[in-house]
This record gives sequence, C-alpha cells and structure tokens, in this order.
Amino acid sequence: MEPGRRARELRTLLTEASHAYYVLDDPVLSDAEYDRRFRELQDLEAAHPEVATADSPTRKVGAPPRESFRQVKHTVPMLSLENAMTDAEFGEWHARAVEAAGGSIPEFVVEPKVDGTAVEVVYEDGLFTGGSTRGDGEVGEDITDNLRTIRGLPLRLRGSAPGRLELRGEVYYPLRAFAKMNEELAARGEKTFANPRNAAAGTLRQLDPGVTERRPLRIVIHGLGESKGLKAATHAGCLEQLAALGLPTCGRDLERGRSVEEIRAVHRRWMEARDGLEFEVDGIVVKVDDFRLREEMGFRTRSPRWAIAWKFPPREEVTRIVSMSVSVGRTGALTPVAELEPVKIGGVTVSRATLSNPGLVAKKGVRIGDWVTVRRAGDVIPEIVGAVTARRTGEEREFEMPAACPVCRAAVVQAEGEAVPRCPNASCPAQVKGTLLNFTHAMGIDGFGEKLVDQLVERGIATDIAALYALTADQLAGLDRMGDKSAQNLIEALRASRSTTLERLLGALGIRLVGGSTARDLARHFGDLRPIMDATPERLMQVPEVGERVAAEIHAWFANPSNRAMVERLLAAGMTWEAPRPAEGGRLQGLKFVFTGELVRMARREAETLVAELGGKASSSVSRQTSFVVAGPNAGSKLDKARQLGVRILTEDEFLAMVRS
Repeated sequence: MEPGRRARELRTLLTEASHAYYVLDDPVLSDAEYDRRFRELQDLEAAHPEVATADSPTRKVGAPPRESFRQVKHTVPMLSLENAMTDAEFGEWHARAVEAAGGSIPEFVVEPKVDGTAVEVVYEDGLFTGGSTRGDGEVGEDITDNLRTIRGLPLRLRGSAPGRLELRGEVYYPLRAFAKMNEELAARGEKTFANPRNAAAGTLRQLDPGVTERRPLRIVIHGLGESKGLKAATHAGCLEQLAALGLPTCGRDLERGRSVEEIRAVHRRWMEARDGLEFEVDGIVVKVDDFRLREEMGFRTRSPRWAIAWKFPPREEVTRIVSMSVSVGRTGALTPVAELEPVKIGGVTVSRATLSNPGLVAKKGVRIGDWVTVRRAGDVIPEIVGAVTARRTGEEREFEMPAACPVCRAAVVQAEGEAVPRCPNASCPAQVKGTLLNFTHAMGIDGFGEKLVDQLVERGIATDIAALYALTADQLAGLDRMGDKSAQNLIEALRASRSTTLERLLGALGIRLVGGSTARDLARHFGDLRPIMDATPERLMQVPEVGERVAAEIHAWFANPSNRAMVERLLAAGMTWEAPRPAEGGRLQGLKFVFTGELVRMARREAETLVAELGGKASSSVSRQTSFVVAGPNAGSKLDKARQLGVRILTEDEFLAMVRS
C-alpha cells in the first residue's frame, strides 16, 4: 500500500481509538493492538518523513477533554512516556540515555507502573486547591471536587509546605474493591466495568462527586509539574520530601540500578510479584534520578529522554470457545465474537473476545469448541492468540459468517478490497443504536447509555440522530430506570448541545473515516456545513489529508437522501455553531510554515495554532510555496528539501521572535 495512504489510515484509526480511550472511557482497541499500530505509524513516518503530519498521534498525548468539565491548562505539559515492550527495546533506550547523559551511565530509579488514570494535583501554601486529568497533555479537565473525595489525598499538607506544588500522580481502583463493585453492579443488572483502570477513569469523570466519594479510589504521587519552594536534587529526594508532607508516594517501592542487567532484575521481580498486589501494575518506570542531568538530557516531542515505561508481557490463559456470534457496529461492520468459558486473566473475568473479521478467524485457525490461548495485558478487549490444536477432539466446527445481518436480516455485502463484511441497511437497529451512542458521546451529551438507547430504538422513539432533539421529558420519564429529574436533565443536556462547533458536529455524524482530525480540517477549509454537503469528491480532496477514499465516503454520506433529510431536521431543531473564520490581517498573513524536528519551548500543535491565529498556514510538506521551515533538533528530510529549494530556515527561537514582534 502507498505510504501516504497507509499513514492516513493509521492516523484515523489511532485518533479514533485515542478519543474512545481518553474521552469516552470506552476503548475500541486493546493496548497491545494500539501499541502495534502506533509503532507501525512511527516507523512509517520515520521511513517516509513526507507523510508525517503535525496532528499525528505520534506527536500528541491522548485526546482533547470533553466539555462537560471546565478545562484547565497545565503549567508544565503532562507528557507520556516512551514504551519498551522487550529486553532489546529497553537496551536500545538505555544506550540512548547513556549517550544523552554525556557517555557516563547515570543512576536510574525504578518504580512500579500503576495501571490507573493520570492526574495533576495542586497545592498552594499547603492547601489542596485543585486537580485535573491529563487530557491531551496541554489541557485537562477540572476534577477538583472528585479528587477531593479520594482517601489518602490530604487536603492540607503537613509541616512547612512549599508555596505551590503541582504534583503528578496515578489514581487507581484497588483490586478487591473493584471485584466487589462489579459483583454488586452485576447483581443489579447494570453494566460492569471491564477493568480497574476503566473504573478509576469513569469514577473520576462523574459529574456528581457523591458517586466518586462512595467508590474507594486511591492515588499514588510519582512526580512534579511546577513547584515553588521544594528543594530537591534527585527524584528519590523529592519523593522523600513529598512523603514527609503527608502525600502517598511510590517512594517506598523505589529501587535503583545503572546497568541493563540490574534493571532487568527489578523488572523480573515486579512481574513475579504483581499478582499479589492490591493494584494493577503493567510494567515498571525507569527514570534518571538526578534532576540537573534530566534538564541536560531534555525532551522529545512526545516524551522525556530521561524516562521510559518498560511494559510486562501480556498475560495469557487457556480456555474454550463455547460458541461464536456476530456483532453489528454503527457502520454496519460485522465482527465475529468468540463466546468463551469464563476465565480469570490478571484478576478480570474474560468471557468473550472479538476476532475483528472473518480473515482473522481463518488466519488464527480457530474453531467453535477449540481450546484457545487468550491474552490480556491490562486490555479492555482480550485477544485470542491461537488454537491449542493438540487438544482437538474432532468435534470442533468451522465458523461461517452469516449471509444475512443477524439483526435486520438484510443481505450482507463485502466491498472489493475490504476485509470486513457489512450490513447495507442504514436503518438496521444495531446501526441506529451505534450511531446514537456515537453521536451523544461525541457531542458531550451525558446520560445516554446503552440501556437507554436500546429502549429508544426498540420502542421506535428515536430512529436517527435528529429524533433525539424531538424527545420530550414525558417520553423519557416513561422509560425503565428513568425518573422525572433524570429525564429533565437529559432534555437540558440535549438543549445545551445544540450550540456546538462545526468540527464537533461533523465528527459526531458518524461518517466513515471522518474522525476528529478530518472533521477539524473540513471545518477550517469550508467554514460552513452546506459547502461540505454539496462538495464533489474532487473539491473535498483539496482539503489537506483528505484522500480519495475519505472524500468518497463523505460525498456518499451527504448524497444519501435520508442523511440529508436528517441533517435538515437537525438544523431545524436549532443546531448552531460559530463558523470557523480564518485570521485576516495577521502579521503572518499569506505565509506558509513547515515545522520539522523537535520543538522545545512549545508543542508542535501549539505552534501551528499560533501560525493560524496570526493569519498564516501550517503545512506538513515542503514545496516552493513554503515561506519558512522551522527546524528543531532531529530535523529530517524536510530540512534537506528546504535547503535544496532555497526555502528560508528558522530556529525555534527565531520563529518565536517573529510571531512575538
């Protein structure tokens, strides 16, 4: 496949998966699958720098926060860590770290990687004043009231506290408490959490702090953001001081090492001990201990050079496939699902696993009745590794995809070149349910869970997105588990969602291959909805990063009469937005910038936004029309091309001087 096309597919896939994981708390890819796709994109962009884009998932952390909470900008960005999955990968990082440290082997500190949700906690003059989620690394969600309820997190620090402390930590759900909560939810017939990490993230995002208070979350502090008044030369010393202030830190679990062999031994010890811990651990974190040396080593675009997360291998167990069914997604995709004899993997009971598409079923060679190896590495979606063929009895049966949709009985179709068969009936109840759930999540309309949407569709109350805005409180109050107050809250949430942004609406409509990044590009390029609705595929392909396949999907969606009618009803219901307006008359008006290498003083996305606000344009490729190339450390082929074409090259400092002058 052509590199540019594959890169676009991977960016779309990873962006949507990141949105589902960080924003919706409803992951669609396992950790292992996300890591594989992420690495594929990294390798592709390294081999073909011309296909890299500024908004690639390799350049950012997570996804933007929901608007249900007030947004908080982090004083110091909350970066993610580079991952090592094998001994060899850790050895390569160790060698790079030694080189970045000037050739001498630094002392490393090693701590367990708690599998929870990352937060920032702020103290001023010893008093707890706020806290937020990581969000996209630059901006998070204000969850102060929920953090305040966490046992073990002091509201006032002990002793003489620094003037300001921004602390980085991980909130987690203790395993025994998690198991008990899931048992209680199941007994009430409610949806259970897939794992403790999801439970922690979902609990922190409760709009009612009372719900958070009733759940026994814990927190461990493992680092600093901005601090005023804390004097420590090392990470270990910093954790000692924080513990003395009464904060729960990982200091007592800290180990030290210099060589790969020493750290490998720590990795092995934690891996052997993890099943006896009260919290999920999915690896170790290795950091340079000395703060001054950290400053010298610096940062990459997405992560520090002085730290890495060395993950544990996925957990595996053997169980049997009892049956296989087919699920239907919001785009009509038919996915084989293996129903398993329940088995515990890493403290979580696994009873089903998806197999993506019929081709994967054949590739893995699994049959109904097979004993199979199932893998889970803190993942939401368990993975079937393969069949244990030695245990076959001859009674196993091959799986056959149905010729008709199992929900609406429409004849299944499979487009040429696609691995996934689909139900072509847009009115299929399964697709309608998926579309409604996707829309309400993407629009930030809280309260629309699966059980509610099931009732709306099955009773014929909501047949498409626009029907949501015709709902009445009386209709909702008549549904199961829906009282008058809850019904009124949903109506208010729907009413509030009518004032939105064009990019959010486009991303919420459920058009195939249109994720957040593509929606933003379309909104900025066209400025309003109707030009997009009427655009030809050729016109759509004038939008950066919109290729032939994406353009065809957008055009086909808006060419569908039922979709157009639904959009008209949305507009009639009062859906409004402020059309994106390009900056005019800014000091960068008419100038085209390309960024290459690593920016130190600001995130790449922040720099590109600044260019746009001042009337310029940020591009991902260098041409004769490029005005300036801003080059940072580790600049690649774009810098070489700029020199060949005679394009003026700026350092990051020169760029900042230009925009601030």
